[in-house]
Amino acid sequence: MKFIDQVEIEAEAGKGGDGIVAFRREKYVPAGGPSGGNGGRGGSIIFTTTPRLQTLLDFKYARRFKADDGGRGGPNNRTGAAGKDLILEIPCGTMIYDAQTEELIADLVHPNETFLIAKGGKGGLGNQHFLSNSNRAPEYALPGLEGEIKQLRLELKLLAEVGIIGLPNAGKSTLISSLSSAKPKIADYPFTTLIPNLGVVRKPTGDGTVFADIPGLIEGASEGIGLGHDFLRHIERTRLLVHLVDVNSDDPIHDYQVIQGELSAYGKGLCDRPQIIGLNKIDSIDEESQNTIISEFQALTDDPIFLISAVTGSGCDSLLQAVWNQLDTMTKESTTEISFLESLHT
Repeated sequence: MKFIDQVEIEAEAGKGGDGIVAFRREKYVPAGGPSGGNGGRGGSIIFTTTPRLQTLLDFKYARRFKADDGGRGGPNNRTGAAGKDLILEIPCGTMIYDAQTEELIADLVHPNETFLIAKGGKGGLGNQHFLSNSNRAPEYALPGLEGEIKQLRLELKLLAEVGIIGLPNAGKSTLISSLSSAKPKIADYPFTTLIPNLGVVRKPTGDGTVFADIPGLIEGASEGIGLGHDFLRHIERTRLLVHLVDVNSDDPIHDYQVIQGELSAYGKGLCDRPQIIGLNKIDSIDEESQNTIISEFQALTDDPIFLISAVTGSGCDSLLQAVWNQLDTMTKESTTEISFLESLHT
């Protein structure tokens, strides 16, 4: 499946049906009067979120969407048929922007959320509505109104509680494949991963937590170099980051600082996001080297640091336990803050 996370589309709601001019023609009913029915309303365009989709690929080639027009009114005061609404399914986590003003219109996060983006036009009034004492036989009706037309930009930000970051070949895909049932493409050259990979990792309680392997981060990613700028946005929704560093690198400290610098340059609070450091591929270095590198990182940051091997699984249980503990702590803090704010309003 090709990963598409930004598209521009046009959404046009249906036009309302025209009202008509008609008069009753019934036996034994002299001067029957006007009986032109109203036009039906035009169909609206509605977005709805579904967990079945993980990409905006459906909007890549079909860029214009139009709902049905309302039906014309009928004689004997019959209202025209309403135009059928057009329901567009989008992935959870899709943000809808006005493409011309860049105003955020809606941010749809939860499954089965709906949002009416373009309202159908009202049907025109038939001549029955214009009957009055001074005009017993109105011979005019109103046309239906045009539906709304919106130029939109859809932007998908993946929904994952934990984001796995690091330079290419740090072992992100290997880690997510070993922790979950995800099966990303893995090879021993940079940029194997060209799309974010999602995997559900089960807690000991049985609950699932979504992890995202964020690809393409290199030096200059925040300025549009490489693939990273396209995927930095997906880190924005994560609550916790697992930062993998390849201990076989020529300079692991520099690798770590490169990613930290890109998070800071991108802004939007990414550099303040809680992190857990995973020094990966320890199966390839001796114990003395392991002790040296963890000491260097402990002098550099106060974030929790773990020696792990995504291939053998060594240290991964301890890292996962730290992830669960951090998420639980953040949840409790959030609950306490909400309770405090609610108490201020009572």
